[in-house]
Amino acid sequence: AAATSMRLGAVTSMRMMSRRDPWVNMLRTTIACAAAAMGGADAITVLPFTIALGKPDAFARRIARNTHIVLQEESGLGRVSDPAGGSFAIEKITDDLATKAWAVFQELEAEGGMAAALASGHLQDQIEAVAAERVKRIATGREAMTGVSAFPKLGDDGVKVDPWPAAPAGARAAAVSVRALKPARLAAPFEALRDAADAHAAKTGSPPRVFLASLGVTAEHSARTTWIKNLLAAGGIVAAGGDGWTASGDAARAFADSGASIACICGADDTYKLLAEATAQALKSAGAKEVLLAGRPGDLEAALTAAGVDGFLAAGQDMLASRSGLQA
Repeated sequence: AAATSMRLGAVTSMRMMSRRDPWVNMLRTTIACAAAAMGGADAITVLPFTIALGKPDAFARRIARNTHIVLQEESGLGRVSDPAGGSFAIEKITDDLATKAWAVFQELEAEGGMAAALASGHLQDQIEAVAAERVKRIATGREAMTGVSAFPKLGDDGVKVDPWPAAPAGARAAAVSVRALKPARLAAPFEALRDAADAHAAKTGSPPRVFLASLGVTAEHSARTTWIKNLLAAGGIVAAGGDGWTASGDAARAFADSGASIACICGADDTYKLLAEATAQALKSAGAKEVLLAGRPGDLEAALTAAGVDGFLAAGQDMLASRSGLQA
C-alpha cells in the first residue's frame, strides 16, 4: 500500500522550546521523539535543548543524540515495528486527523492551490488564528507549559551558549511577494516578561516583587499562596511574605518591612469572610499602592473593593495581561 511505502521523517517542534530553564526542553524532546517513533516515523531529528538560545555546544548535541539511543535501546522502541498498532484510541485519532487534513487540502484547492492561498493571505490567517488560540490557552491556564507558565525557575539557570550569527541579507528580490509566515514559540510571551523583569532588576538593583499577605494557617492558605507564587514567577516577579497571619495588623506590618509596593491577599474563602476587608484596609494604610486578592470574591466583591482591593486574580483570566500590568 502507498502508506506502507511512504518514508516519514519527523523533527521535534521548535514551537515548544523555551529559552528560560532550557533543561525542561530535554523532557519535551524526549516525549516528542517517543511519540514520533510510536507514530511510525522512519527518521527522527531531535533538536538540541539549547537551540532557542543559540548555537548548540557539544553537550547539547550529545544529549540530542543520546535521546534517540536511550529510547531505542533502553525503552525498546527499536524492537517493535508498530507500537500503536491495534489501539482503537490511536486509530480513531488517526482517522479524525486524516479526515480533517483532507478537508484542509480540499479548502486549499478551492482557493486555487497553495500559491493562491498564500498570495491571498488565507493560509496565514488560519495559522495565526491557531497560534493565537494556543497562546491564549496557556495564558489562561487551560494548558500548562512546564518551566514557563507552570513551575518557572527564577534566577540564573546556568546555561550559556554562543549566539546564532546574524542571518545574511537576501541577495535577490522575490518574484512574488506574500505575507510572511512568522515562526513562533509558545514560551516567547512569557520570556518577554522575564526579560522586562531582568531589565528592572539591572536598573534598580532588585527584581520586581509582590508581598503575599497570606491569611490563616498554612493548610488554609497554601493552595492559593502556591498558585500566586507560580503565577508571579512566570512573569519574573518575586513573591515576598506568604508566612500566614491571623491578624490583619500583623500582615500590614510585615508588608511595610518588605519593601514591596504591591500586596496580594491569599487565603481560603472562609478566611476572606473574616479577615480580607480589614487586611485590605490595613495594607492600604501601610502604604500599599495596589492591593490584589487571589480568587473570585463572589458576594464579597463590592465590600472588598470598598475596603481597598484594586483587583482580583483567578484561574481562567489572561495572566499574561495581568503580569504585564503588575510589572508596569
